[in-house]
Amino acid sequence: MAQRRHLLAASLGLGLAAPRLGLAAWPEKPIRLVIPFPAGGATDAVGRLLAQHLAPLLNTAVVVENRSGGGGAVGADAVAKAPADGHTLLMGTVSTHAVIPALNPRTNYDAVREFAPIGQICTAPNVLVASPALPVNNVAQLIDWAKARNGQVNYASSGIGAVTHLIGELFKLRAGIVADHVPYRAGVQAVPDMLESRIHYLFDSVIWTLPLVREGRIKGLAVASPRRSALAPDLPTVAEAGLPGFVGETWFALYAPAGTPGEAVARLAQATATVVRLPEAVAGMARFGAEAAPEVSPAALARLQAADTAKWAEVIRSAGIKPE
Repeated sequence: MAQRRHLLAASLGLGLAAPRLGLAAWPEKPIRLVIPFPAGGATDAVGRLLAQHLAPLLNTAVVVENRSGGGGAVGADAVAKAPADGHTLLMGTVSTHAVIPALNPRTNYDAVREFAPIGQICTAPNVLVASPALPVNNVAQLIDWAKARNGQVNYASSGIGAVTHLIGELFKLRAGIVADHVPYRAGVQAVPDMLESRIHYLFDSVIWTLPLVREGRIKGLAVASPRRSALAPDLPTVAEAGLPGFVGETWFALYAPAGTPGEAVARLAQATATVVRLPEAVAGMARFGAEAAPEVSPAALARLQAADTAKWAEVIRSAGIKPE
């Protein structure tokens, strides 16, 4: 009888150990990291930097696959429908997981139910810049100038439904001004028109705006981040400059398909948190205008995604923005 109890306990012990053995074997093959935008852009740069530093931490290759289309929706949908075994990941962004769901609720994937958040990687500060011809040097002066010219003011963005478009609309709502939206394929393409004062202001990435500000070609007024940017420490936040609570960030984050084993998600989150604190990774992010996320965890990413989805949905509704 005692021998039978011993065998039963041993068999139960082996049963409990089996999941641990399975976890120890993960990853069993190279990990595929899907970038839902073309090669050469900011999302691609973040993804390749992450892949480079994740590989040695996970002891496997991390293979980058660019799968663009639909403003990020094609790649996101592909990962949502991929096997949830921890070997397919998505380099998600504020566009794929907050803007697209708010702008087009009928998109092919569910940004909440079909993904397991792993962690935010970094943010790319957006800077409010103005035409050098405008008689303004700060946010308050821009607002006063615009209010005095209601209906005769415009701002540019990198396209209808882009984050920079939504930030521009949020600024109008919070500042109480009227301004026409002029979309470009990329914000930097508006610079010639800004120099001629055909475009009055815009929000866009620090990576190209800051050099032009330092050259004196355009005016830098503020950053749309919750705190001052280490990349442009002399610029106040929009909140500091007169619109409390104003935040309009571009962020990048790692996701897995929903149902991915919790142990794999936890290991990926821990490894990602390690990567974003590496000095060489921080330096790499700075080169393309990004800063490491202040907190890297599944819970923090879920909160960020929910807050931004709600915020941009309200802006989209208020401004009457429709998907192209």
